[in-house]
Amino acid sequence: MKVIIVGAGIGGLTTALSLEAAGITDVTLYESVGELRPLGVGINLLPHAVRELTELGLGEQLKGFGVATSTLSYTNRLGQTIWSEPRGLDAGYRWPQYSVHRGQLQMLLRDTVLERLGADSIHLGASGDDVQQHGTPEDGCSSVRITLADGSSYRVSADVIVAADGIHSAVRRQHYPEEGAPVWNGLILWRGTARVAPFLDGRTMIMAGDAFQKFVAYPLSLPDEDGLATINFIAEYRSDDADPGVSSWNRSADPATVLERFADWDFDWLDVRSIIGAAEEILEYPMVDRDPIPQWTFGAQTLLGDAAHAMYPIGSNGASQAIIDARTLANALATSGSIAEALQRYEDARKPRTTAITLSNRSMGPEHVMQLAYERAPQGFDDIDTVIPFAERAEIAERYKKAAGFIPDELNARPSLSVERGVAR
Repeated sequence: MKVIIVGAGIGGLTTALSLEAAGITDVTLYESVGELRPLGVGINLLPHAVRELTELGLGEQLKGFGVATSTLSYTNRLGQTIWSEPRGLDAGYRWPQYSVHRGQLQMLLRDTVLERLGADSIHLGASGDDVQQHGTPEDGCSSVRITLADGSSYRVSADVIVAADGIHSAVRRQHYPEEGAPVWNGLILWRGTARVAPFLDGRTMIMAGDAFQKFVAYPLSLPDEDGLATINFIAEYRSDDADPGVSSWNRSADPATVLERFADWDFDWLDVRSIIGAAEEILEYPMVDRDPIPQWTFGAQTLLGDAAHAMYPIGSNGASQAIIDARTLANALATSGSIAEALQRYEDARKPRTTAITLSNRSMGPEHVMQLAYERAPQGFDDIDTVIPFAERAEIAERYKKAAGFIPDELNARPSLSVERGVAR
């Protein structure tokens, strides 16, 4: 079986590794950028994603550069705790939750793909579009046009084409030409990292605020000999603008503007202003997603990751869900009686779940407790149980874990998606 993957981000690279692990080794990736570099800021890998990467043989490498999250805490704008829960191993999972630099993870995945599939497995400066189906998924093939940086192009064919080309997927646009731009919810995100003194136990992820203004912080490193750690942060506010504008994508933000928005955010245990002030660079992004679509698979072509289900960065699920997509797709291709059956199994397993997460994130997902606290006690509280009873807070947290597929006992007991090589078609 020959597989072409359009896009060499986290989803595409994990798909290649998952296919190789399942015995499908004729795999080629095409990536539009001319060089893969460790760009981006921090992301969280939830235990269900860490399980999949561990089963791909990457557990020790993740442990080497990831910070194992111990606790997730939600607070109001005053730093008062609304909900706090253990995470990863501390919550009873068999796998940790890691905070990692997105670029480091992508480089690990890239290097492993090149090692396992060969130096010619990734083609850079080569974007893919105009996917066509020739015959049926069993009696024909699919082809994709590859366009190089100099404008020249050629077509390549495969038994399966996986579009992992992100929120602006050219393959998705071909099948949904009227979809338009991603959906903006009015929030602007300022993202950066800073070397500062650690907070709380040095392994806690915090989210403070509400639906109108929020600050997220978590460590990407343990303290060094100077006692400083690299802290990833997201400062978020609701804009009055009607549209984020093209120029607002991934542009540098003025630290003074960010500091002004968070001028009085100084908790006993966290000085928000000092973190923002210590950032070397702050980048600005609009918070966008895409509406769920009715179909991912077209003949022997299918969508994966953000190309299939771009979601708001709430609940730490974007990269994690792409990783699970990859493992589910590889398992289906290796164990189904036909390509058509495999792609249908993959879509049936993944589309309902990611649709539910996308819609849940639009209503703040597990962060809904922060908005409830703001609405019921905007000036703060003496006892959170009188504002939001424990049972209500616990139900919100549990409901999201169930939707996203990481209830501890269920994840621990779920059969592995790994495939013995002798089983693969």
